[in-house]
Amino acid sequence: MIYTVTLNPCLDYLVAVPDFKSGRVNRAGYERLMPGGKGINVAYALHILKEPSLALGFVAGFTGSEIERIMSKDGIPHDFLPLKTGFSRIDVQMVDAIESSINGIGPLATQEDIDALCEKLQNLQDGDTIVLSGSVPRGAKDNVYGEILRSVSHKDLYVVVDAKRPLLLHTLKYRPFLIKPNMQEMTDIFFQDMSSVSTDDIVRYMKTLQSMGARNILVSMGSAGALLLTEDGKIYHHSAMKGKVCNTVGCGDSMLAGFLSGFHKNHDMIEAFHLSLAAASANAFHDGRGTYEQIMRLNSILQNESADVFTVAEQDA
Repeated sequence: MIYTVTLNPCLDYLVAVPDFKSGRVNRAGYERLMPGGKGINVAYALHILKEPSLALGFVAGFTGSEIERIMSKDGIPHDFLPLKTGFSRIDVQMVDAIESSINGIGPLATQEDIDALCEKLQNLQDGDTIVLSGSVPRGAKDNVYGEILRSVSHKDLYVVVDAKRPLLLHTLKYRPFLIKPNMQEMTDIFFQDMSSVSTDDIVRYMKTLQSMGARNILVSMGSAGALLLTEDGKIYHHSAMKGKVCNTVGCGDSMLAGFLSGFHKNHDMIEAFHLSLAAASANAFHDGRGTYEQIMRLNSILQNESADVFTVAEQDA
């Protein structure tokens, strides 16, 4: 079973505003309200891929209740813990010629709340997968993901982490099975300007993170595709698939879900990488979330490509 943990979920309000003008009344072209937060996005993508999962984490207030209501309606299994102070954030994603975001503040989590979540996680069994993904609520410290992993360190779990610099770095001593930073997060870890970083630089950063404890590293690179560094020292690269990009929200989370779904089938890294690319691309080419049929069609295209599409290199010992 795959368990996703979203400590700071939200309601994503996606709104298209053609020809947006600052300081004036603007009319929306379309709008959509859906549960969000990286872990919840992963849970939705796993559901599309027909992969069993359970979404865990925190919710609060009227927006938290709405997150749970929509997820129940959509058939996404969940078991959230309620927070007492504040309400789950509302994140506004506005699309004009470019995408702009306003992220809400969110509720307050106490150490008691963190302890309650850690206690719930004791129900995980050896061989399960736990995905720690996204930002954390007010009150949670930068080492909260490390604290969660310490509480389950006696279990034989597949640990997956997708988080920004301080949250991620505190998990590396637990040797996570997979981390999945994007380009911006990767360059932030090493205090670099993304505009001046090359693919070779990213590969070097991946090797450094692997030496710090990460076993496998998957980096989503937007229009540049994705890179995978495996535990046995191989690097796989694929450029972005061709298609009309309609939506970039949740692409990285779909990539992560695709990788986990592909890996759990046969424990094959290439198969997992194929499906990760297909799932991310299907999300990008759809105005909401991609469909199972779209993902499978794109996955079939990847599987039928010649071997030289992938760059595979043995790394120095």
